[in-house]
Amino acid sequence: MPLNRRALIATSLAFAASPAFARAGFEAWLNTFRRKAASAGISERTLNAALNGVQFLPKVVANDSRQAEVAKPLEDYLASAASGARLSGGRKALKRYNSVLTNIERSYGVEKEVITAIWGMESAYGSFRGSEPVFSTLSTLAFEGRRRDLFEAELLAALQIVEAGHASPNEMRGSFAGAMGHTQFMPSTYHRHAQDYDRSGHANIWGDDPTDALASTAQLLKSEGWRKGQPWAIEAQLPSGFDLALSGRIFPRRTRAWQKLGVTAAAGGKLPDHGNGALILPAGPEGPVFMIYDNFHVIKKYNYADSYAIGVGHLSDRLAGRGQIRSGFPNNPWGMSTRERQALQKRLNDRGFGAGNPDGVIGEKGRAAIRAYEQSRGMPVTGVPSKALLASLG
Repeated sequence: MPLNRRALIATSLAFAASPAFARAGFEAWLNTFRRKAASAGISERTLNAALNGVQFLPKVVANDSRQAEVAKPLEDYLASAASGARLSGGRKALKRYNSVLTNIERSYGVEKEVITAIWGMESAYGSFRGSEPVFSTLSTLAFEGRRRDLFEAELLAALQIVEAGHASPNEMRGSFAGAMGHTQFMPSTYHRHAQDYDRSGHANIWGDDPTDALASTAQLLKSEGWRKGQPWAIEAQLPSGFDLALSGRIFPRRTRAWQKLGVTAAAGGKLPDHGNGALILPAGPEGPVFMIYDNFHVIKKYNYADSYAIGVGHLSDRLAGRGQIRSGFPNNPWGMSTRERQALQKRLNDRGFGAGNPDGVIGEKGRAAIRAYEQSRGMPVTGVPSKALLASLG
């Protein structure tokens, strides 16, 4: 029977706290994996070069366990995403690599500011590409076992990169999760999207020259349906008395329909027509309200978190010369304290409605859980967090 989340985290922390306990089984697992990789066509030469000397890294397990438990309020996340240093670095990068980025934009149909924003978010424009040995990182995560199939597949994909001569094992260094290079590609992503844009013979996402990595990122976005000229989102303004049950990324409408409902642009004036859009309220109705479009969902193919998509989108807007977010952030989103929002998430989880980690950040997953709960009780389906809803959960 699969372990529940609490048991999985406890197991992960036990690995991290007891390296000797983990190493006892690591070599046995590695030998089994080597046989699988050999049967998949990886040569003995590549296996020896990549896996001899691979080590179990307790810090990788500890970091992986912590990641899922921490969520920043959107205000703090955006302050980091579009910080003064990141904006300054992005403007310098756009200037230094203007010719390369302009050509990539022309080739793939993805705005250079968007590509640069992802570069900035992923590695601070190449300054922090990661120093962890990818083969030890992926081996550790595969052995740890919570997502063994995923990380064994990534480990095999990494071996195939070496087998094909695209990089040496020593060049393949990256993050605690095994992502690599300027824009932090996982090995499987490399195979799907890596571009040899400079025609060197190999798609090099690891070296100091970011050209191939930037083109690879543009290719990823293009393949997922990026529409040049369409914003990821615009900040919107809701009319007084707006029915919040109409908001949520699963409820797109035509621009004319939103206009009839009284939704306007936060900058003032009529809501512009960029195609079908949906309203999201990542900090509740008193915070910024975004009308999101298809490109928002394309960014989420890079990282599924809404905060990441908003961060990349906002940073790209700032790099393109557009202004800051107009609305402020409430101290108590949805009119609830952090403790109350955490309690709401926990009680929904306890009843099997899957509201996500009880971190107090209620996004689209939490709102979906609320809708499911309301529907199960025969209540009006709104997806809106509230103190009354918390009280109804007992």
